[in-house]
Amino acid sequence: MIWSRRRVLQAGGALAGVSAAGLLTSKVRSQEAPARPKRIALLNLHTDERLEIEFFRDGAYLPHALTAIDVLLRDFRTGERHAIDPGLMVYLVEVAHTVGVDPAFSVISGYRSPLTNAHLRERSMGVAQHSLHMDGRAIDVRINGVDCADLAAHALDLRRGGVGYYRTSDFVHLDTGAFRTWKG
Repeated sequence: MIWSRRRVLQAGGALAGVSAAGLLTSKVRSQEAPARPKRIALLNLHTDERLEIEFFRDGAYLPHALTAIDVLLRDFRTGERHAIDPGLMVYLVEVAHTVGVDPAFSVISGYRSPLTNAHLRERSMGVAQHSLHMDGRAIDVRINGVDCADLAAHALDLRRGGVGYYRTSDFVHLDTGAFRTWKG
């Protein structure tokens, strides 16, 4: 194919049009609601360790924050750490926002090693053999100033994950498994 001056100008115009369309599309995308940063505050009631951290920004999870969360939510009995499902943190933030409070949770139980889970299962009928705590996908929490029954009710309204309400022990179990509910 021979490129005449006219053909080069036409191709350049077509490229400019495609580029402008791409910029226009990018501009429309940038006007969509960007994913908001997500922060959470956690207090491990067994170790008294506290963490207030932004774990999600600019559409991405922050690796240093996820590591800090893994450390705080480790099995306090054995010291073992496990990756915590970032979706669990998002779930906690969403539950807190539906209640109308800041996501500041007191943690009763985060990750549990298989050894700890087996030990707790021997002592209580309420501990699942294949608990999502062992996968870093479950947490037992409460929020100061919020009745756990209300916390559980708001979590149920989201209709996602597991929601267990333990009235006697005063905590709510939340997980990223299939939607289901129970009372302990």
